[in-house]
Amino acid sequence: MTTPIAEAVHAALTRVQGLSEGMIQGLTVKDGRVNFVLDIARADPAAMEPLRRACVAAAEKVPGVAAVSAIMTGESPAAQAPRARQATINAGVARETAPPSPAAKAPLPGVAAIIGVAGGKGGVGKSTVAVNLALALSQLGLRIGLLDADIYGPSVPRLLGLKGKPVSKDGKRLEPMEAHGLKAMSIGLLFDPDQAAIWRGPVATTALNQLMTDTNWGELDALIIDMPPGTGDIHLTLAQRVAMTGAVVVSTPQDIALIDARKGLAMFRRVAVPVLGIVENMSVYVCPNCGHEDHIFGDGGVKATAKELDVPLLGEIPLRRPIRETSDAGTPIVAHAPDSAEARAFVKLAENVLNAMSAADTRPAPRIVMLP
Repeated sequence: MTTPIAEAVHAALTRVQGLSEGMIQGLTVKDGRVNFVLDIARADPAAMEPLRRACVAAAEKVPGVAAVSAIMTGESPAAQAPRARQATINAGVARETAPPSPAAKAPLPGVAAIIGVAGGKGGVGKSTVAVNLALALSQLGLRIGLLDADIYGPSVPRLLGLKGKPVSKDGKRLEPMEAHGLKAMSIGLLFDPDQAAIWRGPVATTALNQLMTDTNWGELDALIIDMPPGTGDIHLTLAQRVAMTGAVVVSTPQDIALIDARKGLAMFRRVAVPVLGIVENMSVYVCPNCGHEDHIFGDGGVKATAKELDVPLLGEIPLRRPIRETSDAGTPIVAHAPDSAEARAFVKLAENVLNAMSAADTRPAPRIVMLP
């Protein structure tokens, strides 16, 4: 806290009745916008909601404050309690003795389908695929939302060119921001982009759960979740608590990426989330001058893995400069040049994802209606 406004906000918060020392974390003030985390430890979030509102109200009264955003984080006693666990590891995924059934997972009101886009490792272009997949589904006439679940490295705000902060109309739920016809929410919209989220797993998963459930998504045909790399706490939390329709795994053709992609596939199967298929990103480089094709990361690896693991190969996205340039500019290729060859590859991917949802045999997928 280096600014007078930040110091004044901190002083105002310390006077809130019921607030203990250390509960306010990550307090930042930028352009009059205040963001902070209310660490409620093992308390009941519903019981602590009045305290959160009191903190927001106190901060709003400070001169120079234009908007306030506060997220509650903590770990419930149920999450802290020891759980019976089989001490075996298969493909890097801990085998739960009694994974929750799909019927026990909570749906999101108004959201017909939830699709997770994951990659076993970072650097495979998962977020770029997730954003362009969401845009392609929107082009097919569906109402689409996009949740950035990468708490530690959110990239959706940059990919969609989003500026500013989300607002709350009722003081209870955040309104998603909109770009290119999508509704989007990301932790990166609530904090300074240069500030690192130095949170332990339980705190990060609680923040993500609140971000997902306390956003006013409205009526959606599908919510695309851009998941973080790996197979950690956030993945298990989403897979076990939310009724996901299915998962899409992204990988490059190289062997080192496919090793981790297999772990991601195994994790989703272990927690009863249907695997819709795998996407080969950066499949082939096409020279813009002569048209020569070069399989920089190898050829056929993802196709062979999909066949071996009996999952569909949903799409092959080429390694092309326009995809990278439009992503960096905040106007993804499907929005920037919808008739381009690169955009058509993502539209084909979207069509295959819809087909895979219809064919999923682990449980019926929510009905998706194609709008005129």
